[in-house]
Amino acid sequence: MSLLVVGLSHRSAPVSVLERASLSVEAQTKLLQDTVAAEPASEGAVLATCNRIELYADVDKFHAGVAELSTLLAQHSGVGLEELTPYLYVHYEDRAVHHMFSVACGLDSMVVGEGQILGQIKDSLARAQETHTAGRLLNDLFQQALRVGKRAHSETGIDRAGQSLVTFGLEQLALGTPVESWARGKKALVIGAGSMSSLSAATLARTGVAEVVVANRTPDRAERLVRILTEGDDTDVTARAVPMTSVPFELTRADVVVSCTGATGLVLTADMVAAGVEGRVETAPVVDLDAVAEEDARESAPPAQTPAEDGCPVDLSTVRPGFSVMGEAAVAGMDAATLEQHGEWAAGSAVDRRDAARGTGPEADAEVIGALAAAASAIGRIPERRRPEAVDVPQRPEPVLFLLDLAMPRDVDAAAHRLPGVRLVDIESLAEASADAPMAADVDQVRRIVSDEVAAFGAAQRAAHITPTVVALRTMAADVVAGEMARLEGRLPGLDAKHRAEITQTVRRVVDKLLHAPTVRVKQLAAEPGGTGYADALRTLFDLDPETVASVSRAEESTEKNAENRGPG
Repeated sequence: MSLLVVGLSHRSAPVSVLERASLSVEAQTKLLQDTVAAEPASEGAVLATCNRIELYADVDKFHAGVAELSTLLAQHSGVGLEELTPYLYVHYEDRAVHHMFSVACGLDSMVVGEGQILGQIKDSLARAQETHTAGRLLNDLFQQALRVGKRAHSETGIDRAGQSLVTFGLEQLALGTPVESWARGKKALVIGAGSMSSLSAATLARTGVAEVVVANRTPDRAERLVRILTEGDDTDVTARAVPMTSVPFELTRADVVVSCTGATGLVLTADMVAAGVEGRVETAPVVDLDAVAEEDARESAPPAQTPAEDGCPVDLSTVRPGFSVMGEAAVAGMDAATLEQHGEWAAGSAVDRRDAARGTGPEADAEVIGALAAAASAIGRIPERRRPEAVDVPQRPEPVLFLLDLAMPRDVDAAAHRLPGVRLVDIESLAEASADAPMAADVDQVRRIVSDEVAAFGAAQRAAHITPTVVALRTMAADVVAGEMARLEGRLPGLDAKHRAEITQTVRRVVDKLLHAPTVRVKQLAAEPGGTGYADALRTLFDLDPETVASVSRAEESTEKNAENRGPG
């Protein structure tokens, strides 16, 4: 049997596909049951987060396994197989182990190094154990993945390579301002009371918000989260629980909203968000009446007159401020005769005074005027070229409501980001923001840890694969010793107990010495890549009964299942 994983994530699929392919808890349970019922798979586990859906299985056939797992993912996600297939990735055997360990360390996360994936892996294993779809391989894999993830976080600074998804989202909302400074004193609304929402509420409390309001469809869970927030020693935040029906009103009070529910439809529509912004009661700004009067006086004052220039044929009072009397705008509309007079004036001493002030020479103006004179000779006058009227572009108001949507599928209508006074950050924008995140040296260190752990896991699995054969071989040898001693007693009925025990011990030592080197060596060879065939060779050489080997495996699995009932560590 071999490990196979088929899945899709934020790295392989757009957010729109991930949203549609998301699985509820009930759908995950049904998927697990159908996976182990399928012919190629004997074990199954689902890892479903906000930005990945992966199906792990122990299969006996690679191609049949890929086809079956892909079909099952399509059926239970509701996305057609033809549409889903281009976004699926497949990992097999050691590559599948490497992928799982990388995921556990946060190397494959949207925000590198985030630690909440460990809790999601633990929940995934618990669900597979509850449905009895996780056997020895997947139990070993997930348990080891948890240990590898913890090792990466304890031995390296991977936490510094990236933040949790919640912290990273808040940083995007803060637009470069330190989150603690940005959040201080704000009122927060958290919609949902699951693991991600709980993490969001705790993070907001630590950053210094003044109040956290928790809205959830199940009041008990919201109340429990509020108790956790208010009873903690690390914050003094005010917290309260409200029903989901109170969300529209709470939107008019909240400064920050974090939503992460399991709803299949939108929790916050664009209209709800707009009503929340419009319904806000803001403190009226202090108006400086003297400053307003000054501004009104400036706007009503007549335009400043351009000083007259001696001998200039242009009416300078009509020239807009900022335009040179030497330029094209000044002479627009002149007939040829007036233009010639202007040219004579521009060549005089008055130009020298103006050029000294503005840092240009008369040569440039002479070229312009020459070109204008040529145009005037052709059409009789210089054509009008009016300065384009300035277009007032209304500035987008500063946000008053910050929305962080961490749900998959999304909780908040994407159209809300176009509303004035609203800033929305969702999974899609987080993916774009983190696409070019720098890789720290800690990440390279974690990659080395993952490589070492993958090699160790493979060796342990291959060694474990041959253990039942070695046990069966030693059991057969013990049976041979017992049979020979029984035959000896029949031939020597008068043999006393002391001599019988000595002979038995001697025969056993001989057998153990003969088997020691082969069994130790075969375990070493089996632990190396490609060493799985040594178990078959051992069974063939010693003509071991396959049922005896199988019975040893069943006994080991029974012992392991008793340990599994205690849940993942």
